[in-house]
Amino acid sequence: MSKTNEKFPKAALRVLKETSRTFYIPITFLQNELKHTVASAYLVLRAIDEIEDHDEIDNDVKHTILMQVSELFQQPFSEEKYLQIIEPIEDKMPEVTLRLGDWVEACPKSTLPFVMESSSEMAYGMAKWAKANWQIRTREDLDDYTYYVAGLVGVLLSKLWEVCAGVKTDHELAIGYGRGLQAVNILRNEKEDLKERGVSFVPEGWTRTELFKYAEENLAKADEYMKSLNKRSIILFCRLPLALAHKTLKAMKDGREKITRAEVEEVVEDIQVN
Repeated sequence: MSKTNEKFPKAALRVLKETSRTFYIPITFLQNELKHTVASAYLVLRAIDEIEDHDEIDNDVKHTILMQVSELFQQPFSEEKYLQIIEPIEDKMPEVTLRLGDWVEACPKSTLPFVMESSSEMAYGMAKWAKANWQIRTREDLDDYTYYVAGLVGVLLSKLWEVCAGVKTDHELAIGYGRGLQAVNILRNEKEDLKERGVSFVPEGWTRTELFKYAEENLAKADEYMKSLNKRSIILFCRLPLALAHKTLKAMKDGREKITRAEVEEVVEDIQVN
């Protein structure tokens, strides 16, 4: 595997596309150093997310493994140590998790410290919430959870925009951007999460009305965040997930479960043209 930025691993792009076409497309809008960094970061964070999400792994095991992964990211990365950490769950993990070391290696060395720091923080937050069985009782709990799984990604991206492209943004608005996308996901997957994982990410006493309001408040911050962007490739990257979130939220408010594939393609085409 090449360690240079010029030849980004084809396997990384393949797994990225297979794992999330929604993010694969906007990542392709970015220019080389940013594109390779964000692609690597997405794969690393998705690798961690697969551990947190797995419905056949005990929460205490998740907590132990994710805490060890968090600590691992605080030092020069060792693939050998990582494989030892995930050995108890290795047979349950998808390719994106098993090959986390490859995604770390693929990241440009100039931006790797930012990815490592955010990955450590996410793994810690996920470990904490796995230990608590995702018992979200208050808005503060929801804010905390959505920060760790999405808001901090917004902060990471903001740091990368500044370092790689000189684009400065408000980190609180970046957190709102991430929270907004995650809130839409929570609304969309509410029944599935309860049925398959026995987990509800909805604060006690909240109905979907309050959750819709939470999503709308944070997506409004995301809209504000967009105004500070002045580089076309970054604008395109940020605009697509946000447009899909707004459209999905509207569809759910209209009583539909999600938007159609045709609607997704329409949004993608519209973003690329305008």
